[in-house]
Amino acid sequence: MYVKDDICYAGEYQDGIEIIEAKPLEGRMILVTFMTGEKRLFDTTLLTGSAFKPLADKEVFDSLELFHGIITWNNGEIDIAPEAVYKYSYAYNSEKL
Repeated sequence: MYVKDDICYAGEYQDGIEIIEAKPLEGRMILVTFMTGEKRLFDTTLLTGSAFKPLADKEVFDSLELFHGIITWNNGEIDIAPEAVYKYSYAYNSEKL
């Protein structure tokens, strides 16, 4: 566990794993940009548990916000740690599109 910007995180701090941009896409995917410039795709359909059920509502999903580098929804009621987003996402290469 560590504290950064007065926020307590579970897990170990990993340098460079800070989200600077998150864009909701179709199919509950998020295009995430990290402070290193790396872009990755994160599939929120893989998030389990009752806390994440509201994300099935497109209006809720599309209302994502960044708060100190953390993706949040519903005014911070739902969030996902940047380390988890990185670990469970995959590289995005726009040049292949």
